[in-house]
Amino acid sequence: MRKSLIAVAIGAALTMAACADKEATQSTEQPTEQAAEQTQTAQDSGAEFNQSNPFYAESTLPFHAPDFNAIKFEHYRPALLAGMEEHAAEIQAIASNPEPATFENTIVAMEKSGRLLSRVSAVFGNVAGSAGNDDFTALQVEMAPKFAAHSDSIMLNADLFARVKAIYDARDQFEGEELRLIEDTYKGFVRAGANLNEEQKQRIREINSEMSSVTTEFRNNLMTLVDENLIVVEDKAELAGLSDSQIASLAKTAEAKDMPGKYVITITNTTRQPILQSLENRELREKIWKASALRGTGNTATDNRPLVKKLAQLRAEKAELLGYDNWGSYVLEQSMASTPEAAQKMLRDLVPAVVSNVEGEMAEIQAVIDAEGGDFEVQPWDWAYYAEKVRAEKYAIDSAEVKQYFEFNRVIEDGLFYAMNQLFGITFEKRDDIPTYADDILVYEVKDVDGESLGLFYGDWFTRDGKRGGAWMSSFVSQSHLLGTKPVILNNMNITKAPDGEPTLLSFDEVSTIFHEIGHALHGMFSDVNYPSLAGTSVSRDYVEFPSTFQEDWTINPKVLANMAKHYETGEQIPQELLDKVMAAKNFNMGFDTLEYISAALLDFEYHTLTSEEAQAIDDVNTYEQAALVRNGVNVDAVPPRYRSTFFAHVFAGGYSAGYYAYMWSEVLAADAFKFMQENGGLTLENGQAFRDTILSKGNSKDPMQQYIDFRGQEPTVDALLERRGLTKPSID
Repeated sequence: MRKSLIAVAIGAALTMAACADKEATQSTEQPTEQAAEQTQTAQDSGAEFNQSNPFYAESTLPFHAPDFNAIKFEHYRPALLAGMEEHAAEIQAIASNPEPATFENTIVAMEKSGRLLSRVSAVFGNVAGSAGNDDFTALQVEMAPKFAAHSDSIMLNADLFARVKAIYDARDQFEGEELRLIEDTYKGFVRAGANLNEEQKQRIREINSEMSSVTTEFRNNLMTLVDENLIVVEDKAELAGLSDSQIASLAKTAEAKDMPGKYVITITNTTRQPILQSLENRELREKIWKASALRGTGNTATDNRPLVKKLAQLRAEKAELLGYDNWGSYVLEQSMASTPEAAQKMLRDLVPAVVSNVEGEMAEIQAVIDAEGGDFEVQPWDWAYYAEKVRAEKYAIDSAEVKQYFEFNRVIEDGLFYAMNQLFGITFEKRDDIPTYADDILVYEVKDVDGESLGLFYGDWFTRDGKRGGAWMSSFVSQSHLLGTKPVILNNMNITKAPDGEPTLLSFDEVSTIFHEIGHALHGMFSDVNYPSLAGTSVSRDYVEFPSTFQEDWTINPKVLANMAKHYETGEQIPQELLDKVMAAKNFNMGFDTLEYISAALLDFEYHTLTSEEAQAIDDVNTYEQAALVRNGVNVDAVPPRYRSTFFAHVFAGGYSAGYYAYMWSEVLAADAFKFMQENGGLTLENGQAFRDTILSKGNSKDPMQQYIDFRGQEPTVDALLERRGLTKPSID
């Protein structure tokens, strides 16, 4: 997503609510109680923060990588508080500078500010999301409103905004990256409320603080809900259909939960649960699916429904204060789509074809159920299990057999790294001397085609207690020529590691996700800009998923497959017959996959195109969600949204509110770009360099559509997307 100037300074990797805190500026607009809190923060941080804290100075490790041998939990709070104090003082000095505002003494000075806060918040946010515990959660809850206040005191500082506006008004003397930064900075202030009156600014502060707290609570509740919705199985016979390795993993989880002799199934972050594909026991499948789909709806002690409603209300009110019709209009103003209506149209235009595909898939599944003597209509907990039977019948493909050709280490070394070397000439050299924050994290130094070091890459691919669900990229250090920093990038996934001594075998979807996340990583790694606010993935939500989705399709490149798809025991190449089946089955169940995604994206817009009055009128979240699905023609009982409201982390705990559509929008770009590259030589260094020069290196230093046109020569069409998803057949000349 596009990061605001302050978000970068605070740390884009921070997995709290809105990145923000408070500023030391003693301007006349700052409330008295904020000034008092400022003083207390300074006292707190001064008393505890000194040279014994590893965050006191920049890390001396290569590329300023965090020194996790020295960092302890007790170091975070004083460093965060001191970082806010230091940043506030730097901002105050800029705002009160008696010299006329210039690009150097205002915009560049702001870009250089907040270094301490940036480095500590980046580390804290990443560790809290990847290896957190109750202590991290408590500190997140404490700090979230402080960050919100800090951001507001900067972005609502009248003296600072006056200097920014003076430079913006004279912007015709600038060009290129400098002009882009000036315009982006000015828009950031205006969108934060800099043009509002004092009463409105105060209300914005209150809303931001409350949104930050509620979002943090929602995020932390998601982890609690996993524990509250554990499925405990006592009889191994109920696990029929699972492999011995899967059963052993469930037993290991039970032991870790102090339930030896039992089997514990934990829910993942989506409505659909991967384990349902294999389980023969229908009653257990239903129990697992309901634990997933009903979480946060009052089925256990933790209820997220009030938080959903509250966030919808607060966002709508903030948008209206800033002069927008709704939150969606506010969010999409700086996106490629521009308006909610444009994004909704893209989604709704797909619905008829997608629902038609779903009906065909459902008929095939029901036929299998009937043939087996099942006296029931397909339900959500049945879909994955019987879809696998249909897949096996249509393509004679065994998922367990396919996994034997995708062993984790080979996929990484001979698949992922090989493909990136072929495309970009880069190499990944393992660095065992760089400390990490948890076991099973691998660190690599990434070197360019000429041998020059680009930065560090951390692969945190395995699930663990305290890690949030899903897969993502973030950074400990961002690239900036101004600051002289090279990127330190992190990829996270939630692959279940096999028991000790056994190979970790991956599904084809997991392989694809590994390639997806490296796309984000390279967007950060190849960044080649001056200013940190414009670096790497600091782009709009509906553009940021483009480079990552683009990389997914290298998993089916013949050269890449030949190099990585080998049997974990014999080393034999995956048989061509089996590979052909995998390729033929790639778009199997795509109607289901697309509908569950579109349903969630449209649900996101239903919440975020409400007025504040309409949001206030929501009586029951479950009822509202159901009605929203009906309104959009996506209410198919057997295919619920990928995320229901109460665990929709992207929009109620992350930065994708009114932006979940971005995955599909970005896929249009990715499919079009990948097809173009295939038509012009495919996996070559020349193609990779062109993609790097025009897309991956630019960050937000240039308009994203112009970046795309620079690469492709024209704007994208949806034709390649429809082909990619198997929703239409390519034309044959």
